[in-house]
Amino acid sequence: MLYHAYEYTHAAMGPMRQAARMGQQMLTSPFNPMASTYQARATAAACEMFINATRRYGKPEFGIDTVELNGKTLDVVESVPFALPFCDLLHMSKPDAPADQTPVLIVAPMSGHYATLLRGTVRQMLPDHDVYVTDWVDARDVPLSQGRFDLDDYTDYVMEQCRYIAKVTGERPAVLAVCQPGVPVLVAASLMAEDGDPARPASVTLMGSPIDVTKNPKQPNELATGRPLSWFENNVIVTVPFPNKGYMRRVYPGFLQLSGFMSMNMDRHVDAHVKQFRNLIKGDGDSTEQHRTFYDEYNAVMDMTAEFYLQTIERVFQKGLLATGEYMYRDRLVAPSAITDIALMTIEGEMDDITGLGQTEAAHTLATNLPDDKRAHYVQAKVGHYGVFNGSRWRQFIQPRVAEFMQAQRAPFA
Repeated sequence: MLYHAYEYTHAAMGPMRQAARMGQQMLTSPFNPMASTYQARATAAACEMFINATRRYGKPEFGIDTVELNGKTLDVVESVPFALPFCDLLHMSKPDAPADQTPVLIVAPMSGHYATLLRGTVRQMLPDHDVYVTDWVDARDVPLSQGRFDLDDYTDYVMEQCRYIAKVTGERPAVLAVCQPGVPVLVAASLMAEDGDPARPASVTLMGSPIDVTKNPKQPNELATGRPLSWFENNVIVTVPFPNKGYMRRVYPGFLQLSGFMSMNMDRHVDAHVKQFRNLIKGDGDSTEQHRTFYDEYNAVMDMTAEFYLQTIERVFQKGLLATGEYMYRDRLVAPSAITDIALMTIEGEMDDITGLGQTEAAHTLATNLPDDKRAHYVQAKVGHYGVFNGSRWRQFIQPRVAEFMQAQRAPFA
């Protein structure tokens, strides 16, 4: 009923949104002699705030059309050469780029937001790398006939994508996992290493990933462990309503995840919206556009399948099975000690309030048979969780280290 109530409320607000749009257009029209008055500007600003608070935010575009390499502008072409029911493998190709660029699989988190949240990550990696991105599909848009999707299926997808990239490029891919996918990526690497899979990654880079959540736990860890798994299943898992393609699929809805994100930093979001209201009144175009751009991305959310969400809560956050050596993949015990030639780099943010310091570095203690020359760890000072993979410090300090590490560890697909 929760999902239905959300949809009905959104539909019921439709006429009011339309009235607000009409009012805003009238108040800001150049033909309105009162448009420049404070009262008109304030009312128009209030209309825009109402519209943005109640509208649905669709899936954003990456919007990366060109990149610069050695002073030359290269066109970027998006395509989906390999698709699975719950994920499109997006290839950001550059027809005029050098042919020997390192193939990189960027594994985006499936944690409520779309892969476009990593736009800054992708943009910085594009000039010197052949970039592939996991573009996860909103579970509400996947028909029930496509079956279930859980944490083991996520691992399967990573392995299949590595095999595809290795086949088409002739090189074992470098894999970059941002936040949540760190666990299934490390599991996939362990399984492929143990099996001697020729398409196993040449390197794995984990950024802000919850490998061992007992180290310096943060608020998300505490929220996940503060209640039994049954509470999450009974209170936040709902059924997708008609007429969505995923009708009757059990999901953890994106709007609940968004409310959780917002509640962790509510004061910051309230302040941001108050500033936006004032900037709209003042006519500060640059500031208002920056606000719109951020929240258009932040408010665009997707549903996750119930089985994936519940397994992540249980295996990763409540039991920490990978760190304790008890993680099972389809009745098979996962052994990171099998990794001997997949280079491992871990990145953490000094001020990360989602994945605490030490949680990602813990991956090195699990890969006990990996030589020291295939390891690297880096802590970026003065950045939080998002600063690890986006922003100026990502561009200036983190990405150059990641690129250098990946380049040094390249290996052919044999």
